[in-house]
Amino acid sequence: MPLSEQEQRLLDQIERALYAEDPKFASTVRGARLRKPSRRRRLQGIILFVVGVAFLVFGVMLPFKPAGIPVVSLFGFLVMFGGALLTLTALRQGGSEPESGQSAGGQGGATAHRRSSFSQRMEERFKKRFDEER
Repeated sequence: MPLSEQEQRLLDQIERALYAEDPKFASTVRGARLRKPSRRRRLQGIILFVVGVAFLVFGVMLPFKPAGIPVVSLFGFLVMFGGALLTLTALRQGGSEPESGQSAGGQGGATAHRRSSFSQRMEERFKKRFDEER
């Protein structure tokens, strides 16, 4: 659903005030919306995960365990965990990008089904406050 003229003016006014108050923060926020996780980042995460599993297994097989701690396995677990985090954050960011792009395009019916309940509640609260001010 597109914004009304008054809502658009208010949004523009808030944006100008934000740029006037803290231009560095405003440019950072604006730049963060434009970034999309790449397929390369997800692939790197998957490769790190597999390498971590290999180190984990290889570390169990090695007799080298200073103070009874399988150091290579521990390192493998940390690499595996980092790869999983990298992959999951890339997937999470990748899943949220199309929603924001379509909602900006003004396809109200298509995005209404994809919005989370939190977004719907916030939109309803905004509408109630906006209607009370009139």
